[in-house]
Amino acid sequence: MPDNALYLIAITLFAAIVNGGLGYGFSSITVPLALLFLTNRVLNPALVLIEVALNAYVLFVNRDAIPSVWRRVMPIVIGLVPGVILGTLIISRVSPQWLKLGTYILLLPVILIQAAGFRRPIQSEKAIGLPFGLGLGVLYSVTTISGPPLAVLLNNQGIIRLAESSFTAVAYLYVGIYTMQSMVLIPQILPSVLIGVPIGAWLIRQMPAETFRRLCMSFDAWVVAFGVSTVLRDLQIVEGPKAFLFLALVIVIDGWLLYRFFSAHSKPEPIPAVAASAKAGRAS
Repeated sequence: MPDNALYLIAITLFAAIVNGGLGYGFSSITVPLALLFLTNRVLNPALVLIEVALNAYVLFVNRDAIPSVWRRVMPIVIGLVPGVILGTLIISRVSPQWLKLGTYILLLPVILIQAAGFRRPIQSEKAIGLPFGLGLGVLYSVTTISGPPLAVLLNNQGIIRLAESSFTAVAYLYVGIYTMQSMVLIPQILPSVLIGVPIGAWLIRQMPAETFRRLCMSFDAWVVAFGVSTVLRDLQIVEGPKAFLFLALVIVIDGWLLYRFFSAHSKPEPIPAVAASAKAGRAS
């Protein structure tokens, strides 16, 4: 088996474990690492077809929630359509190296936001549904990643995930992105998904969910920063080792975020005043 196939199996197994624990993260782990030896045009079609099936299964399992959320998420789903079309045109026309750089730069801010623990769920999807869907469609069709922004802003993700992957699959077919080179990746990735997701679901029960999420997002930030540094050097935007100063900067920022997180969670919770008074009374 070629070395690249072994790397892809290992990467997607780890990514599937993360996805099994968090409910997202498969693409946001797989894409930054796999782009070190593949291009978006080869990798994306395989991931999209797998995610159509995976998202359809997840939505079917949670089908009881559909009647209560579908009206709220429809503006976002409608906004996905022009976003996916625009993103598909970008991936079919932009050079692979510049597309990699754009992918990494798009990903890094949303991953660092996740690593910082920022979360502001949308109170009314109708208010920003169309522009949010447009941006999400571009992001997903170019990178196959939407988990981090969805996790920051939205709780009702099932319908949107199936819509974005299905729309993108159709758009890729229309512009002729599917190739045999992409299709041979599917049997390399599928076993990792089937094995890794249940492992992740078990792991998340063994540690605090927030700790697991922060560690995964921190790892992802380092990988993306390494990808940015590598492409900056390959495109000769920054020459030689200086390109990896970007990686060093991201490591410093993420290290500070991790320090804040673990410092806050290592402090003992304050005892409520009522409980403290009762405790003092028993002691006397």
